[in-house]
Amino acid sequence: MTGSLLPIADAFTAVDQSYLLEARQMQALSLGVHIPLVCFGISFPAIILFCEALHMRTGKPVYRQIAKRWSKVMLILFAVGVVTGTILSFELGLLWPEWMANFGEVFGLAFALEGVSFFVEAIFVAIYVYGWDRLKPRTHFLTGIPIVITGFAGAFMVIAVNGWMNNPTGFDISSSGQVTNVDPLAALFNDFFWHEVMHMYMAGFVVSGFIVAGVYATAWLRGRRDAYHRAALIIPLTVASLAICVQLLYGDWAGREVAEHQPTKLAAFEGLEQTTKSASFTLGGVYVDDKIYGGITIPDMLSLLAFHDPNATVQGLDAVPERDQPPVGVVRNAFTVMVFAGSAMALLGLLYLFVWWRKARLPRSRWFYRAVILAGPLSLCALIAGWITTEVGRQPWIVYDVMRTEDAVTGAEGIPVGYAALALTYLGLATIVLVLLRRLARQPIERELPEEAAA
Repeated sequence: MTGSLLPIADAFTAVDQSYLLEARQMQALSLGVHIPLVCFGISFPAIILFCEALHMRTGKPVYRQIAKRWSKVMLILFAVGVVTGTILSFELGLLWPEWMANFGEVFGLAFALEGVSFFVEAIFVAIYVYGWDRLKPRTHFLTGIPIVITGFAGAFMVIAVNGWMNNPTGFDISSSGQVTNVDPLAALFNDFFWHEVMHMYMAGFVVSGFIVAGVYATAWLRGRRDAYHRAALIIPLTVASLAICVQLLYGDWAGREVAEHQPTKLAAFEGLEQTTKSASFTLGGVYVDDKIYGGITIPDMLSLLAFHDPNATVQGLDAVPERDQPPVGVVRNAFTVMVFAGSAMALLGLLYLFVWWRKARLPRSRWFYRAVILAGPLSLCALIAGWITTEVGRQPWIVYDVMRTEDAVTGAEGIPVGYAALALTYLGLATIVLVLLRRLARQPIERELPEEAAA
């Protein structure tokens, strides 16, 4: 992208919309519901296929039982993801029509490819789940590979759009404020894309791994320690523990990219009011009324984290007008939650990996399994807090430094009614999922054996 961004930023006037906040809340609610499902879509098929590969290699039926049982969970979550993803697609056009109208040509390719990935995934999910006792083992395994690929590809495309919103490229702006010279591939592979997609991929394995491990840690504490529950605990726990350690590296990468391309967002992470050389970092604390209460201040640490140089200058919030600053309290507190949740899970993962490496067994303390149970909801907290940090930190821009959120919103009436209907829809979906998963959990494990073995 070349030329000034100011013409297009000034070309729009805010839509007369009394419900901008409600529109943002509707979008946030939909994203908060859908993103955990995306995590399972990214990682769960790969974990299931790994279990099936273990069965093919070892011949142990327990791995087939696990893979078959989890594939039914995958089907349920995929079906719900279809609904929530469809709602999100409609919301983008209905709530933010000016954004879609002006930039649809730029990022439309990514959404089109995501749609193709979704349809291919739907076909193979059905074949995989209903083909357990109908296809030869090797053929059935091969039908799972497209599910893994499309799960990664679908998230790949959507995250590319989000990366573009944070670092817009692939277009020029004419003197009249029109989007011209569109290059969809340049928009797709923007500078923010690479760290965002890798960060989200690892988040997928962290969330699904710890949530699934938490289910079996509960059973473990209740005395269910047979081969099935042991393997079903070890596999996702190992995946999550490895992923959270890698995630720390991707988090450092993401932070440095934000420091370079979105310094105002970085300043909001710390609540840094003034541009400062050798800026300190406050670990913990709560940001209220332009002040951090509590926490431990570490000298030079923000400069070191952001630029790997303790003497580096970090731009403060004072570098931009107040109207161009994000809501610092929301961003800073969400960032703190993300950091603490991620750090706690990393310590738990390292403890598990250390015990397994040194003693080739699971930890024996009941407190460890209680911590694994807590790690499931903690991973969701880290996930949602991370997205709040990313999305709210970009405000007031829907496209960073190009289009304001208030210029993109719809002028339609009835937003509160739609908001209430949306909340009721998600409540109904959550109820259906819980009923289906509970019914599945009550089915005997023996049902997952091949028909001839079960007979």
